[in-house]
Amino acid sequence: MRYRFTDNFWFGCAESATQTEGFCAAGGKTPSNWDHAFKSSPHRFFNQTGPEETRGFWQNYREDIQLMRETGINSYRTSLSWTRLMPDGYHLDEAAAAGYRDIILCLKEAGIEPVITLMHFDLPFLMQQKGGWLSAQVVDAFVRYAETCFDQFGDLVSHWITFNEPIVPVEGGYLYDFHYPFKRDFASAARAAFNTQLAHARAVNLFHERRYAGKIGIVLNLTPSYPRSEHPADVYAAEIADLFFNKSFLEPSLNGRYPEKLIALLKHYDQLPVVSEDDLQIIAHARVDMLGVNYYHPRRVQARQTAINPASPFMPDWFFDAYEMPGRIMNTSRGWEIYPQGIYDILTDLRLNYGNIPVFISENGMGVENEERWIEAGQVNDAYRIDFIRQHLIAVHQAINEGSHCFGYHCWTFIDNWSWLNGYKNRYGLYRLDLKNMQRTPKASAQWYAALIKNNGLN
Repeated sequence: MRYRFTDNFWFGCAESATQTEGFCAAGGKTPSNWDHAFKSSPHRFFNQTGPEETRGFWQNYREDIQLMRETGINSYRTSLSWTRLMPDGYHLDEAAAAGYRDIILCLKEAGIEPVITLMHFDLPFLMQQKGGWLSAQVVDAFVRYAETCFDQFGDLVSHWITFNEPIVPVEGGYLYDFHYPFKRDFASAARAAFNTQLAHARAVNLFHERRYAGKIGIVLNLTPSYPRSEHPADVYAAEIADLFFNKSFLEPSLNGRYPEKLIALLKHYDQLPVVSEDDLQIIAHARVDMLGVNYYHPRRVQARQTAINPASPFMPDWFFDAYEMPGRIMNTSRGWEIYPQGIYDILTDLRLNYGNIPVFISENGMGVENEERWIEAGQVNDAYRIDFIRQHLIAVHQAINEGSHCFGYHCWTFIDNWSWLNGYKNRYGLYRLDLKNMQRTPKASAQWYAALIKNNGLN
């Protein structure tokens, strides 16, 4: 069967500043929360590999963009580093602005649409010291940073993203202790989540009120919650998981309000943060022009199998347990289930229940450990990655045929990059990065993706 996409469909890749640029302190960049986390807790990072080196995109962007051009990439999502662009958090570094401007110009000259994210996890440590996303002062500073970016690059950038996966710093930093500041406290998580949503809303409203050209949206990692069975207890468990990890950002971002069921649940357990009506109105007024969806795997849950100690700290896990479905197909390197149906279900849900908002798949990919074992004649034969992308694109195509307003697909990622706590443990790239000499070589998937783009579809 032939799967053809529209002529203007985005076939691209996604990356981020912290994971590709390197620290480059000589350029004036100040530490981010990730730089500080590695300095203070290197044992948390795989092979004690931190964000200082990464792959040097800041120095090699011309060569990397040329590789994208040769592959046929027509869109590329990356982020700006607040700590590089405004080292003190408030004032522009002219050299950094010129550097970013040249990167964006190089993309456009190569026929690649730049999709620019303002915040991809890397909060300036100076802002973290002010309280991070627990602080209203940091929300104000983020809006000023967003305005600076719109003013500096608005003549070149037509597609903006406020936050990438805003739930992840909330989960990692305040619920499950895997992002800085490495805490487990639901009240702090709820406050950080609300302030992040408020910062997003204020940036969106500013963008529209100032009538900047282009479109603005947010990228959410939507992970469908599937119940173990149709038993009401399992269905309820999946509903609660969905409220916490999907709808807590999806509903206010798209509908301007929080789910009533989530509000009632948090109020019942005395976990609802105190917020002002003015801030709620700011969120209600903000409407994104597009949505990016990051999808890697589903979430499968079941009703709690054991009772909760009422004296224990409140957590989302009070309401569900993870469920391992028999016969599931796994990416054993990452510990994630491979389930292309999930991407179809997300797009269908957005079509049926969220006004069929314009959406693109902003991340989807497969990370594999020890890819050296698949090298044949000097090239990684990553047939598993080709199969993964193919299956997910077929699911996207099905959703589009049924009316979904999906206009693009970005795989994660173009060249192997540094991956937060995991370093280079799992490789995601279409191009292999040799850590000894930084040489980039195409994997089999790069050639396959190039053919896909050239044919605007697949068989």
